[in-house]
Amino acid sequence: MALCALPLMSCASTVDTSTVDRFDLNKYLGIWYEVARYDHSFERGMDNTMAQYILQDDGTVAVINSGWKDGKYDIAQGKAKYPDPSGAPGALKVSFFLFFYSEYNIMMVDENYQMSLVGSKRDNYLWILSRTPEPDPVLLDIMLKEAEERGYDIGQLIWVDQSRNK
Repeated sequence: MALCALPLMSCASTVDTSTVDRFDLNKYLGIWYEVARYDHSFERGMDNTMAQYILQDDGTVAVINSGWKDGKYDIAQGKAKYPDPSGAPGALKVSFFLFFYSEYNIMMVDENYQMSLVGSKRDNYLWILSRTPEPDPVLLDIMLKEAEERGYDIGQLIWVDQSRNK
């Protein structure tokens, strides 16, 4: 996390969190397996995590996150939307609680929408997602290099056990 020089100054992110130049939501829909992530409280201790994105009639996207923690299956249901359809491609807002939304920045996706690099406006969130529980090693290497070039410390990634999903 970025440190501020003075307590009252705002902290700028030390990483590049910009989104992809082009993004096709319809190609992004479906199931994604979490390959790696930064540690954070809402997924701490979870494995076999995955996300499913389903387009709704009102243009929002249902988000169903699931995984296992301490031998129990857990599901979180939320929604995603474009805050400004004319804004940056791949810049979504996601909510799992009432009207509180967080940034969901799709920073990289391969041309066939098989792997994705996702962050937030802050540098303490990072996910690598794959359409399969065992990602293509070439695409994984590309995602890791992209994250590193953007300023992320890939040594902090937690590698997610997907053995239940194989």
